[in-house]
Amino acid sequence: MKIAVLGTGGGGRAHAAKLLDLGHEVHVGTRDPQATLARTEPDVMGTPPFGQWLADHSGAQLHTFGEAAAAADELVINGIDGHNAVAALSAIANQLAGKTLIDYAVPYIYNPQVEHPWPTPWGIMPKLDPCDTDSLGERIQRALPRTKVVKSFVTQEQETVVNPRAVGDGDHTMFVAGEHHDAKQQATELLKSYGWTDILDVGPLVCARGMEMYAHLHSAIGFGLGQQFGGRFGIKVVR
Repeated sequence: MKIAVLGTGGGGRAHAAKLLDLGHEVHVGTRDPQATLARTEPDVMGTPPFGQWLADHSGAQLHTFGEAAAAADELVINGIDGHNAVAALSAIANQLAGKTLIDYAVPYIYNPQVEHPWPTPWGIMPKLDPCDTDSLGERIQRALPRTKVVKSFVTQEQETVVNPRAVGDGDHTMFVAGEHHDAKQQATELLKSYGWTDILDVGPLVCARGMEMYAHLHSAIGFGLGQQFGGRFGIKVVR
């Protein structure tokens, strides 16, 4: 299958590499391919330049966001940062029409000016916006009425999303939410191909609010485990 991955950060790279291993044709999207390839220094998270990654994964093809989405058969994975996701995706609405968009972005506002900041090993904890009464997943769906949006992958680091057995031999839970049963089934089948065996459909896309708000607890658990930059652990729903 031809699958698009939007975003060239660590999460997007994890999905692209796994999809290549599974035999899919992978089209990676970025704002400006030339600028992306021109970078020679690691990003703020210490991720090596994308050009270096691409040289090691020659099967992946780099495009603009719109070109990558257009190349996909029916499935697109969104890893664009949450603050810019709605605008970037709205600009390619025609290319996304009729397709399933799996969104794992968190609506973080970095370096927020807040009365009671949460200090972390890497600076002030970002603020979630929207929160409580809306979600990024819902905003994306409203902006893209011709696209089937599924919220998933968001409760873990993406390197363990694509390799669930790296944590507890895979005995943990992944969640999906959305308004379209067929799109959630597509996301579920993709997760099964990644190795997931416990996948919980939590219902309509409004449930993305809880999934996105979990990001702060995920950070807190990671700090408690001594994992400063993204926690490599899972959560298990015990029935």
